[in-house]
Amino acid sequence: QFVEEDGVAAVVGFTDSDSVLASGPIIQTAGVPFITAGATSPLLPEQVGDLFFMACFGDNVQAAAAAEYAFANYGDTAYLLWDEGVEYTTLLAEYFRARYEELGGTIVLEDNYADDATDFSTQITKIRALAEQPDFYFISAMPYNVGPVVLQMRQAGLDGPIVGGDGYDTPDIVSVAGESANNVFFTTHALMDSEIGTDGIKAFIAAYNEAYGHDPENAFAALGYDAVKLLADAIERAGSTDATAIQEALLSTEDFPGITGSITFSEGSHIPQKGVTIIEIVDEQFTLAEEVVPEVVPPANPGADM
Repeated sequence: QFVEEDGVAAVVGFTDSDSVLASGPIIQTAGVPFITAGATSPLLPEQVGDLFFMACFGDNVQAAAAAEYAFANYGDTAYLLWDEGVEYTTLLAEYFRARYEELGGTIVLEDNYADDATDFSTQITKIRALAEQPDFYFISAMPYNVGPVVLQMRQAGLDGPIVGGDGYDTPDIVSVAGESANNVFFTTHALMDSEIGTDGIKAFIAAYNEAYGHDPENAFAALGYDAVKLLADAIERAGSTDATAIQEALLSTEDFPGITGSITFSEGSHIPQKGVTIIEIVDEQFTLAEEVVPEVVPPANPGADM
């Protein structure tokens, strides 16, 4: 409707890859620029088309950051679990495996589960049967699965570090898992903290509170803001709402000061170069563990040579 009836000049939206894959080709065919706020599959620009851009990093970047951080801090053995029904979780697991094994790590056991799963006892039984527990558990999960799987693992006595991606960036993980969520680490786009965040994050949180009466739930709120401002900046620099002019302006974006980090599209890439925030849950609170720029990033196409 936006494209065909309202005649919009550009589209900003969606935070998951499956939604982008459903809508993106329609928007591309209509000749309208499209910026996703938080759909992180690095395959999307190729799948959607040349008018599509991302305000967020790709899953291969956050998976590489997680692998490098976990390898350095926890050790060279890992358990890998992922949701088999969603492209995001499947790709994130593949990228993590590629980078972790390239570092010299070993996946001692891997498993998957259905997207609508609520009982993870089958997977947990296999983990408990291992002769020796791995140094950590990498679980690639959607936000609605994170709390239950973490809680059930802790209830089964699996107390080692749990590592995941930006699907963990939800208050549900603490509301569901409670203190069981401690010793959980995950990659995301920014730590939304009014005390230790950047000046931009502090200002954004204050403005968000004034508008909505509460703190933003996670970094995806800031990504949405960044995506809209990125588009506005491109239109202003282009001096036009013409699709080609906006596309060219976006491609020439350099050091755009986003709330979630500086955004640059280099060498024709439609995915920005951005660092990764690693959060640790301590006493049921999100805290900053580290900011990581991965040394090596797996190619967007799984199975391609690194």
